[in-house]
Amino acid sequence: MYALIVPASTPFVLLATVMGLSWWEDHVLPAPPAEPLEAPAEAPFVPAAPAQLAELPRVDTPLTREVVGR
Repeated sequence: MYALIVPASTPFVLLATVMGLSWWEDHVLPAPPAEPLEAPAEAPFVPAAPAQLAELPRVDTPLTREVVGR
């Protein structure tokens, strides 16, 4: 009978563990600061132009050395 109780109770034990860790995270761990301590010194990187992707061969094109080499 104990062999049936352990597998059946496993999901409930895991749920209780996750809920306990969530409570611990909310009540025990220190809260993150409301505002960042410093503003970023530089602007985020923005690429000048999007990368050009190679054109794929059509589905009905036979695979030759020229097509494979592209």
